[in-house]
Amino acid sequence: MSEYKKTALVLGAGGFIGSHMVKHLVSKGYWVRGVDVKSPEFEETAAHEFIHGDLRYVEFVTRVLEYKGPYRNFYNEIPYKMVDCFDEIYQFAADMGGAGYIFTGEHDAHVMHNSATINLHLLEEVRLMNERLDKYEPEHHPKKQPKIFYSSSACMYPEYNQLEPDNPDCREESAYPAAPDSEYGWEKLFSERLYFAYNRNHGIPVRVARYHNIFGPQGTWQGGREKAPAAICRKVAELPPNGGSIEVWGDGLQTRSFLLVDECVEATYRLMQSDFMGPVNIGSEERVTINELVDTAAKVANKKVEKNHIDGPLGVRGRNSNNDLIREKLGWDYTQTLEEGISKTYKWIESQMHQDDKVMHNPIPGVDVSDEYPGLYPESLHFAADA
Repeated sequence: MSEYKKTALVLGAGGFIGSHMVKHLVSKGYWVRGVDVKSPEFEETAAHEFIHGDLRYVEFVTRVLEYKGPYRNFYNEIPYKMVDCFDEIYQFAADMGGAGYIFTGEHDAHVMHNSATINLHLLEEVRLMNERLDKYEPEHHPKKQPKIFYSSSACMYPEYNQLEPDNPDCREESAYPAAPDSEYGWEKLFSERLYFAYNRNHGIPVRVARYHNIFGPQGTWQGGREKAPAAICRKVAELPPNGGSIEVWGDGLQTRSFLLVDECVEATYRLMQSDFMGPVNIGSEERVTINELVDTAAKVANKKVEKNHIDGPLGVRGRNSNNDLIREKLGWDYTQTLEEGISKTYKWIESQMHQDDKVMHNPIPGVDVSDEYPGLYPESLHFAADA
């Protein structure tokens, strides 16, 4: 009898939400394999096994899907009749970033190709694995299929429903007629439909959530791919103690809601344990303008901050999660205010800025398959799902 409650495969486990999901699952008693092209940037992974590799390579996807027992690692060769599937798969791997990466249009082809390729490979290889396992005796393989979670995004909602900053419509049923404002959003919408198609045609259990601006400690905070809360916290932290001025894209009147990552992974876990497939929003309903987001960071930092409004990529005019469905189906709601989340994030980013040497931690134990799959670490690729 295994000492672990369940097994989980987390794809994109080196990224922000994925690394937090790994910790959450381990705390729940799971045996977890993490997979990504990179290790978590700011702390060692909590995964029992972490594999470096590129999910755009179908041969690699085939191998990471195989669970060989908690005491056998990725490289062990065992009879296929002893291979099993994971109980749960969490798919966070995507090519993405903040508004400065997504909305310029310069990365559209990479974003769509890389993310769609991963999802196509994953679903098809799960289908084929189920067929292979069905060939062996029932005593070796009790009938089961892995349940797959897919992290979609609020970016798939139609632009025409998000033109008014004070009255955006992000109810789940408002997604059609489809008209996302970015290729990132179109890819998310396509992949949602892909997961539900494999559920209908091949019986693969799936769960889909639409994330709304997830933020918090251990997230990217510099380099151009950071989200608005991290970027603003960094800019405010860089100011002297008496304050100063920071740049804000646009007039700052565009609205968003932001959810702390701890709440996101708990909601995701509840969705996976439920009978509800989704799609469902996971976000906060505390809508604020970007100017108010700056004011919140300034309050947390106890600094006087002036806003210098400049041109820049903006996205839709208004976006806010509607949590009616998730409250009805899962009984979940967010519990922490934006100010509480910004306080935690600001303190963490400030601590990062004060570190003399930023160390990239290696996972335990390092299993690197880059020699088997050439071109595994292209500089343009960043697999970490944030929405």
